[in-house]
Amino acid sequence: MKGEMHEGSDLDFLVEFEPLPEGGYADAYFGLQEALQVLFRKSVDLVVTSAIRNPYFRQSVEASRIPLYAA
Repeated sequence: MKGEMHEGSDLDFLVEFEPLPEGGYADAYFGLQEALQVLFRKSVDLVVTSAIRNPYFRQSVEASRIPLYAA
């Protein structure tokens, strides 16, 4: 999540998905995003760990992340 949360702030989640069957990734991604938006009543951005290429951004994410759920 972003540093300070304000009423109008969105929520950012770092996510990882297990291997999914063909076409399952989009359903999982957008299904999770929609469910989180309904739950929190805020805009939600999902960042997939494997998509982070910038080492500075990765370092920042790693330093500030808070695990919420691990399966």
